[in-house]
Amino acid sequence: MSQHVPGSRLSALALVAGLLVVLAVLPAAASAEGKTVTISGSTTVLPIASAVAEAYMAKHSDVDVKVSGGGSGAGISAIGKGAVDIGMSSREMNTDEKASYSKLVSTPVAKDGIAIIVNPANKVESLTLSQIKDIYTGKDKSWKDVGGEQAEFEIVGRDSASGTREFFFNEVLKKADFTSFMLEKNSNGAVQQFVSQTPNAIGYVGMGFEDGVKVVSLDIDGKKLKPTTATVKSKEYPLSRDLYFITDGEPSGSAKDFIDFLLSADGQKIVEEQGFVSLK
Repeated sequence: MSQHVPGSRLSALALVAGLLVVLAVLPAAASAEGKTVTISGSTTVLPIASAVAEAYMAKHSDVDVKVSGGGSGAGISAIGKGAVDIGMSSREMNTDEKASYSKLVSTPVAKDGIAIIVNPANKVESLTLSQIKDIYTGKDKSWKDVGGEQAEFEIVGRDSASGTREFFFNEVLKKADFTSFMLEKNSNGAVQQFVSQTPNAIGYVGMGFEDGVKVVSLDIDGKKLKPTTATVKSKEYPLSRDLYFITDGEPSGSAKDFIDFLLSADGQKIVEEQGFVSLK
């Protein structure tokens, strides 16, 4: 036996159904309008992007900025495949990446100097680039070989997805092979932590990762240099580099707005607060 439903109840049911349809469509509409900005890649750039995202969302409550690491190679691949809105990289795109993703555009967002770090208990104050190369290729075995104590190196570096590793490979090792005894870590923070806890360790990180470790000076023809705002801006420090945001074509929509904020005076101030070097 059928039951009669009053018209007012039918109207209420129709209203609820309509609301459900609207709610179902809203996330798609928000996404279409670019209200979510996804960013992934370099763990060097990660603290900059995370801090800027927090400041940006405080001013734009309608935008959700999601930031994750993974390494420069992973970030370039992600933006190249359209999986994110912005890729982060601590190096320039290589020839293969440019060939695979010809439409990608790199925008410098900050400057950095790769710091050579040791445990605070280590008495070595400076190293030449040649000595660092000999350590990382396995030619030298002990800190005594470079003016330190009689103790074998605990060598730590980055994994193959790292832009910092690729830069170090090109500029310090001159494309010689890393020693097979190098311990590989997947982030700057992991390298920093290992060196801070390991008396005979040596590592390399972006200059925003210097807490709890000792930065060794580079001996360049007798002149002792560390990565600082002045030496990185002037490029006097030889391991200076730009850090990049990478987009599919010229930045647009919410991604462009976010990048513009990072490039603004407020955004560049955050870059400096994170221990890196502003563009200006």
